[in-house]
Amino acid sequence: MKRIQNTEFGGERPLFASHDLQLDHVTIHAGESALKECSHIVAENCRFEGKYPFWHVDGFTIKNCLFTEGARAALWYSRNLEMTDTRVEAPKMFREMEGIKLENVEIPDAQETLWHCNNVHLKNVRVDHADYLFMHSGNIEIEDYVQNGNYSFQYCRNVVIRNAVINSKDAFWNTENVTVYDSEINGEYLGWHSHHLRLVNCKISGTQPLCYAHDLVMENCTMAPDCDLAFEYSSVQATLNGAIRSVKNPRTGSITADRFDEIILDENIKAPGDCKLTARETTADSNL
Repeated sequence: MKRIQNTEFGGERPLFASHDLQLDHVTIHAGESALKECSHIVAENCRFEGKYPFWHVDGFTIKNCLFTEGARAALWYSRNLEMTDTRVEAPKMFREMEGIKLENVEIPDAQETLWHCNNVHLKNVRVDHADYLFMHSGNIEIEDYVQNGNYSFQYCRNVVIRNAVINSKDAFWNTENVTVYDSEINGEYLGWHSHHLRLVNCKISGTQPLCYAHDLVMENCTMAPDCDLAFEYSSVQATLNGAIRSVKNPRTGSITADRFDEIILDENIKAPGDCKLTARETTADSNL
């Protein structure tokens, strides 16, 4: 493997179509497509300032590197990435990619990141300003994760998340086969139009959660006092700890909680309209 150390590059395509290349303490200055159409690349202790450095790359390892704001859209249309101990300040990262492993990575400006990606593994990752994170992506595993950003995980398939704090309104819309364990999810309108969303040992907050959900499962979860008008038109099997502020027109299934502060079952309920509500304590007033 060829090794380049303590060197600076700039301009257009300085390392185009390189193969079996190791970069150590290399800076990529302003320019475009520094490592386009490459394979088997290792970058350690490097700084990336130019746009689109890793497009159409197959097999690359990035360790202890920095992508500055100017390195926007840095990794697109590529395969088989391992990134560790790295800070990514550029937006619009990771598009149309197959095989991504991120560990000990910070992405402080994660807007429009991780779109149309498959086979993604994240561990000890933090993302901020992460609006529209994970759009149309699949086969995702996430552990020890912090997210601040809205409209996340929309249209995603086959996702497992463990030990996360997700601050996002409109999260998990139109998803399929998502399971979240031991996590905190904060933000209104959680999980609308989802299919087979499963929440285990989770804390939920935000108004109007989990409406229009299909085959929703909740196990040993708690819902904050602002979780009003929950489960409208959903099919649900939920076993909850503590009280629920209000439930409105769940379509079918069963919900067990310590207490329902308000139950709204009105003329707009949809068939079959047979959801069983079980309170361990005194039953709430119902608006029928």
